[in-house]
Amino acid sequence: MALRKIVLQGEPCLTKVCRPVTEFNGRLHTLLDDLKDTLLDSGGVGLAAPQVGILRRVCVVMNEDDEIIELVNPEIIATDGEQTGLEGCLSVPGKFGIVTRPYTVRVRAQDRDGAFFEVEDEALTARCFCHEIEHLDGHLFVERTDHLLTEEELEEYIQQEEGDDEE
Repeated sequence: MALRKIVLQGEPCLTKVCRPVTEFNGRLHTLLDDLKDTLLDSGGVGLAAPQVGILRRVCVVMNEDDEIIELVNPEIIATDGEQTGLEGCLSVPGKFGIVTRPYTVRVRAQDRDGAFFEVEDEALTARCFCHEIEHLDGHLFVERTDHLLTEEELEEYIQQEEGDDEE
């Protein structure tokens, strides 16, 4: 297990469609373990293989119980509702935008051994499923926001959200 270098916006691998995983072997297990370690080290909530330069349909998502969900060849099979909120990305450090996503998302994927499963979650985890799966199709969240927030706008947004939570 090792920490991998997270590539930044502008790297060609972030704009390419990833290939499906067809071999469920030690190399895949190592990639998943490294993605998990890199995610935990970064303080993020999701990480996709292209963010470490690997063009495979693999990502990891941390749910709100701090459990890491490994998704191989994931696809969104159902969505419900809508949420609009702050989004950032480890490949676009220090930049945030307001993005609208489904509130509930159901994903069908394979585990590290190739077994199919489905997982459904809402709120931040649902946002994360969408964000990471978009990485696998060569897209970044910056394509979904009308502008990136300035430091002042970010601070104002966070204060407003904290104020809403207290009510």
